[in-house]
Amino acid sequence: MTLQEWADLDDDIEGELVDGALEEEEMPTHLHELVVTWVTVALHHWARRRGARVTGSETKLAVGRQRGRKPDVSVYVRGRQPSLQDSLVTVAPHVVVEVCSPRARDVRRDRIDKPRDYARAGARYYWIFDPQLRSLEIFELGRAGRYSVALAASAGKVRVPGCPGLVLDLDALWREIDAAEAEDARGRRKRR
Repeated sequence: MTLQEWADLDDDIEGELVDGALEEEEMPTHLHELVVTWVTVALHHWARRRGARVTGSETKLAVGRQRGRKPDVSVYVRGRQPSLQDSLVTVAPHVVVEVCSPRARDVRRDRIDKPRDYARAGARYYWIFDPQLRSLEIFELGRAGRYSVALAASAGKVRVPGCPGLVLDLDALWREIDAAEAEDARGRRKRR
């Protein structure tokens, strides 16, 4: 399959393009989507003030001749934005974000496969949120075309490298998850 054929697939056909073949995507949990939404909202407020755009997980990003990924969240800065009509994005995002799911194959994909792909595509920053570990790692693309750690944090308010003025309150995110987990536990007890 070519990149354009992948981009033209019907919306109900899911997957990422890996070496010309359609690869199954992770099956996101409610927790995964809770984190994605929190990150999207935080980035959206920051981006609007700077003329940047934030997109979600259906954005199809070309990362090689026969490879395409769908980041959980992408940020495109002013002057480096795809056309609103693009079904296949070839512009490198400033930031790509992945939220880890607990399955081993998904963790491997987020930590090994995708960094190589996003680096090849030229994404300046790669963020990994891991709600199981309660951590955020931000990697910056270096001159050699590889990522190095720019920030690793698990708590507090963190100033985000490469996004001047953006501060993420990780404690607020973890509190939101704690509250959702407590509510979930109460609901399970009531159903018994």
